Amino acid sequence: MDENQDRPVVLTDDDFKKALQAHPALVVDLWAEWCYPCKIIAPIVEELALEYKGRVVFAELNVDESPGTAEAFDVMSIPTLLFFRNGKLVDRIVGAMPKAPLKSWIDKALA
Repeated sequence: MDENQDRPVVLTDDDFKKALQAHPALVVDLWAEWCYPCKIIAPIVEELALEYKGRVVFAELNVDESPGTAEAFDVMSIPTLLFFRNGKLVDRIVGAMPKAPLKSWIDKALA
């Protein structure tokens, strides 16, 4: 996984810990195919991956295919975005929202 990733990478329970170790700033979008709000937020996450290229790596994790990560972080609703710095969870955001509040959330977590 390249730090200069300009698209979200796909993660599974099996490679989640490796991704945490590999990226100092990582946003993980927990989603499912049947989740309409997840479909709304997906293109925004793709735009953010491009805008934050080189500073934050974005990843997608399907909770139906990889439920262990969602369980480990007590994710009860999706979409949930988890922000990790140096392998530690620093913040989370639940639900679909417009791009501007997501950018503010990311900027705050990076500060």
